[in-house]
Amino acid sequence: MNEHSENWIDPALAYLRYQVALGVREVRLAGPPAREGAAPDLVSIRADLGECTRCRLHKTRTTIVFGEGNPRARLMFIGEGPGRDEDLQGRPFVGRAGRLLTRMIEAMTFQRSDVYIGNVVKCRPPQNRNPKSDEIETCFPFLEAQVQAIAPDVIVALGRVAASTLLETNAPMGKLRGKFQSWKGIPVMPTYHPSFLLRNEGDRRWKADAWADLKMVMAELGLQVPDSGNKP
Repeated sequence: MNEHSENWIDPALAYLRYQVALGVREVRLAGPPAREGAAPDLVSIRADLGECTRCRLHKTRTTIVFGEGNPRARLMFIGEGPGRDEDLQGRPFVGRAGRLLTRMIEAMTFQRSDVYIGNVVKCRPPQNRNPKSDEIETCFPFLEAQVQAIAPDVIVALGRVAASTLLETNAPMGKLRGKFQSWKGIPVMPTYHPSFLLRNEGDRRWKADAWADLKMVMAELGLQVPDSGNKP
């Protein structure tokens, strides 16, 4: 230790003794400043969202459904918006469609807690209608920030609204599914929404197509693809 480095010690000790005399028992040091351009974290994104009143959907919602899951997930699922059960509980995909999605996730050898699940809009559209373009435009920056924070290796877009929003296309799901596309450099696999699969349970081809899409996602993630007997 040189002479210059010793010059600050006595004044620093004196200052600390003074603080102790005042009753101070703990000093919290600020962390390093955020890097310019660094991705926001999910907590700060949720705080920025607040009790959002930015679009008309706040007038009829019960609860904001922000999203949930592993903040460092390799795999992210994006749906269109909360339904009735989600609106009541404040969690994404918890109703009947959510139970099917959970089975799909588990068939891929993940637990639900391993992935991240969100929606294009975070408030329930009345009567579960599709979100309108201005509602999507208002809410989308928050989803974009979530994706940036999580930085998943793959996104699964569940249903036409999610796929068309991310990929900026009006093509039908039948033409979009089954092949990877890209959003900001992240591979995106469009596939059928669990609600659609439930409405069409009598026709097994839709579930077979969705399972084929999910197996492609598994391969993209470098996971062992199970045989067809493990499909949800």
